[in-house]
Amino acid sequence: MPAVAPVRRRAARMAALIAATLALALVATPGTGTAATPPAALPAAAPSTDTEGGTPALRAQLEAASKGWLDAKAALARSVTRQQQLTDRLKKTDAELAERSGKVGEIAGVAYRTGRLGTVSALLSSSSPEGFMDRAAALEAVASKEDRALRDLTATRDEANRTRAALDGEIKEQRKQVAVMAKRKQQAERALEVANANAVNSSAGGSNRGTSTANADPAPRNPDGSWPKESCSVNDPTPASGCITPRALHALKQAKAAGFTRYVSCHRNGGSGEHPKGRACDFAAQKNGFGGDATGGDKTYGNNLAAYFIRNSDRLAVLYVIWYRQIWLPSSGWKSYSGAGGDPSSDHTNHVHLSVY
Repeated sequence: MPAVAPVRRRAARMAALIAATLALALVATPGTGTAATPPAALPAAAPSTDTEGGTPALRAQLEAASKGWLDAKAALARSVTRQQQLTDRLKKTDAELAERSGKVGEIAGVAYRTGRLGTVSALLSSSSPEGFMDRAAALEAVASKEDRALRDLTATRDEANRTRAALDGEIKEQRKQVAVMAKRKQQAERALEVANANAVNSSAGGSNRGTSTANADPAPRNPDGSWPKESCSVNDPTPASGCITPRALHALKQAKAAGFTRYVSCHRNGGSGEHPKGRACDFAAQKNGFGGDATGGDKTYGNNLAAYFIRNSDRLAVLYVIWYRQIWLPSSGWKSYSGAGGDPSSDHTNHVHLSVY
């Protein structure tokens, strides 16, 4: 008899499990006559763990290409500024050189017309001790003036030569940076060509073009114009929580100030894109979160938001923008972006993706 109780308990548990399974089947199967309670509406949520489209390798190449292009562009801007400064300095130096050459020529002309007296003869021709002293002082003054004029002329000429050499160096630097930019542009375009090799480029041709006239406040730069290194160090104010970089926070605030106030999600744990690094945000095209393909006014909202980021790409350090199966790169403009999962999140037809430097 003691062994009967455990058997009965196991039988009761099995009966309960079967009953629960049948109940779930009745709820899930249409036409059973049992009304299923609709699930509660889920809050707006970010796209799944790694749905940025393409592949991790592609995104890494695009990030490297865009970073390299932006770095070369900043270096080119610095070189152009230095070239202008050197050009202005060379103009002033050449003018000074001409003036000092004239002074030396003037002294030489006077000496030629009057004939230079030897030091001894000049002193002996004096008729009194006072005259002797006057002649000695005059000779010293003339010699000092000639020596100073010649030294100034030599220094100015050397400065002009150094400036010309530096100017030539800046021109070479500019050519190098232009070549780097061209190489980075080709790198990005080749990566996209490989990714899009088997895709139908049906979205190209202006389907995501919007308008924007708003100017963003520029993000802080280094004194030389480059972008400072930043880490995921400030709190993400979006529902995603986590951390983002100060530049990503700046871009988020500027977009909201420009009127783009719909749902946004930035930080994301896991994945291979910029979200885990705090350098990316997804801006929903619809008011309440990420849904299906944006159409009508929602599509226009996404178009205009993408246009805002592109207009302010220099101010916000934009690496790239993805929207509606296309990607905008600072080096290449809009390009087809495929190889995604075919859903609205990975196709970026329900949100604008922004990555910053």
